[in-house]
Amino acid sequence: MGQYGFVININDCYGCKTCSVACKSENLTAKGITWRKVREFRVENPNRMDFISMSCNHCDDPQCMKVCPVSAYTKRDDGIVLQDHEKCLGCRSCVMACPYSAPQYDPVEQKVSKCDMCVERIDQGLIPRCVESCPAQIIKFGEINELRAEYGNDIEVVESMYNMPSHKISQPNVVIIAAN
Repeated sequence: MGQYGFVININDCYGCKTCSVACKSENLTAKGITWRKVREFRVENPNRMDFISMSCNHCDDPQCMKVCPVSAYTKRDDGIVLQDHEKCLGCRSCVMACPYSAPQYDPVEQKVSKCDMCVERIDQGLIPRCVESCPAQIIKFGEINELRAEYGNDIEVVESMYNMPSHKISQPNVVIIAAN
């Protein structure tokens, strides 16, 4: 098995946030902690609102893993980046290092957590809850090389259009299909 990843199709996302709600419900994250966020971007020409559903991108070069002083992060053979929550000190190094703001700090618990790609579901042969719940089916999941072969990847266009961080920082495992 190769590296898992996501496809996000900006063209068909209408910002309903069902993916975000399903993620929160599946993982029972604390108040204010949202592992999958739907970001809104206003575009002027033509005048429209675009939405990008983003979570941890389970990067090839995870910055969270590089900076964690207690080695709370590991990367499985299938590319899923996991955090051992018990090890977390709450120092927030990973929060500052992640270009996608994936790790979320809980001020009540004083620890950080992040998307684990619904690893327990994947290990049971199921797909992540965000993918399953999307009514427009804009989020896809699978082996990243297969997804890139099927959908291409407009990530550089998207980074430029929406002033997002460079994919060269961490090599995210996400295919983004840009808005027309």
